[in-house]
Amino acid sequence: MTGPAVLLLDAAGPESVALARAAAARGQQVHAATAEAARREPTANLAGQVITDFTRPARAVEQITAYARRHGVGAVLTVNEYLTELTSLVCAELGLPGNDPHLAHAARDKAAMARVLAEAGVRIPYTRLAHDDGELHDALRDRRVGFPCVIKPAAGAGSAGVTVVTVLDEAAPAADAARSIHGTEGSAGGPGVIVQAYSAGTEYSVESVTQDGATTHLAITRKATTSGPCRVETGHSLPVCLPPAAEAAVHREVSTAIRAVGIRNGASHTEVVIDPAGRCTVIEIAARLGAGHIGILLQHALGIDIFTALLDVALGRPAALTPTARSHATVRFITSPHTGRLTSLSRLPEQGPGVPLVRWRAAVGDLVHAARANTDRLGCFVVTGSDADEVEERADALGRQIRIQVEPLPVAGGPGQVRPARTAAIAG
Repeated sequence: MTGPAVLLLDAAGPESVALARAAAARGQQVHAATAEAARREPTANLAGQVITDFTRPARAVEQITAYARRHGVGAVLTVNEYLTELTSLVCAELGLPGNDPHLAHAARDKAAMARVLAEAGVRIPYTRLAHDDGELHDALRDRRVGFPCVIKPAAGAGSAGVTVVTVLDEAAPAADAARSIHGTEGSAGGPGVIVQAYSAGTEYSVESVTQDGATTHLAITRKATTSGPCRVETGHSLPVCLPPAAEAAVHREVSTAIRAVGIRNGASHTEVVIDPAGRCTVIEIAARLGAGHIGILLQHALGIDIFTALLDVALGRPAALTPTARSHATVRFITSPHTGRLTSLSRLPEQGPGVPLVRWRAAVGDLVHAARANTDRLGCFVVTGSDADEVEERADALGRQIRIQVEPLPVAGGPGQVRPARTAAIAG
């Protein structure tokens, strides 16, 4: 092996595997910091790993930096949103390219995020932090919040615990759902819950990479979500071509947001809404690559090897971020029509030309859930091509062909009684 070693904070998941492969292809060893509480098996081939407790940041930084120095680590990065702040602390301690350790909490704590974005002049929804039921009731009486509104965890991710509340009676259970969310490493979310004015309009995300404080916006991504109180993402499509004035407004707001939360070296994923008047509102920003296979979409649509680019940023080397292709890519996520036992699945797309990825996470007999968070998604497929309309039409058609049959759980109060199994097609 040649070149400095790479250390991933959490090496589980497809994005971590892609980073590890990109490093290995260049002859670099890959190490990982793994949660002591989880001790889960990493999904990437590793040269070694340090086991630590992510819920004790000071101790974790000490253990991780000591390990990094022993093994010649020259780059530290993560795709786990819950670990972005810790990553910035480790990079600062080691003197490696990273984000501002004094501001990195603002990309995790939604209350701090709202505060620093507002202070920077970014257009955001009106936001209140409620520590208890009294503050929750005060927030809901605030006319600047109104109904519908959004109640969500102060430090959640992946749409977990996020509820669109339309009437007052829905607020208490929504707050309970938000309070129940914990970090993927067993750490609790921030104190209290966020109560936020609802931003009506079309949802997008912006995928960006910042190096030495200079930001390149790679693509604007259109988001598809479920309807109802829980808005789980069911698809991403990129790149989206907005009118020049709208695109400039989006990039302006996002660039300011990136600076405000201290992103100096690495990827960012910013969720925005464009209202009918064309105004851009920043909903949230994360100091990481967009999940949901957005990295694959960037590669197939724009020819950008985002994983190699992120390694170069973390190593302090010039990153190749200029598109080399002008195509289109979309990912569609498969969800269950309701909670129950998966009894059959048929007519999944086949991987091949124009369909570079098909992934399925559940097995027949598994308990599956109606989508309330991104982790409830059962699988996905990616469609690519040179024409945006054709790609979207093909993805819609493939989605309509999928058949999932789920047997509901027994009806409460009725021993042995079940509702009839339902077969669902995946909407395009």
